[in-house]
Amino acid sequence: MSAGPPAGYIAALHGVVDQLTAPLEAAQAPHRACARGCNACCLDGLTVFEVEAEHIQNTFAALLESEQPGPVGACAMLGAEGECRIYAARPYVCRTQGLPLRWAELGPSGAAVERRDVCPKNDPGPGALEGLPAERCWSIGPVEARLQAAQALRGNGERISIRTLFRARSSA
Repeated sequence: MSAGPPAGYIAALHGVVDQLTAPLEAAQAPHRACARGCNACCLDGLTVFEVEAEHIQNTFAALLESEQPGPVGACAMLGAEGECRIYAARPYVCRTQGLPLRWAELGPSGAAVERRDVCPKNDPGPGALEGLPAERCWSIGPVEARLQAAQALRGNGERISIRTLFRARSSA
């Protein structure tokens, strides 16, 4: 089994995602409710590939050693005021949350069908999501493929519960 992607690969990939999502966020600004403390999408049960989990562990080792996970039901990484405690190293899925998303899946006839979704808080109104040009939506697939390839260098496709990254455990 190989050691995985080169050091810094995940941070660099996250940087590319941030650059690519910036214009989408700017275009959506009039409809975007997401801001510090908005955590309606930050639910428990989030899993990430091991390569992203290691990036979080390396970047926030002290926090994961000394602090407790957030309450069950919400993302374990949320702080007392609803803020993301690992924002700088947040996983890929969190970096695109709230954006208009588009992806293809097989329809009933077996042909590819485009699907779209956006957080209800960021919905620009009836029919607007469907009418957005494709370039104003985040395309699901290419970055996920890069994460899967990085994980494959480790020899497995294991996903890790983000809650399990905390080493400090509550006594409750």
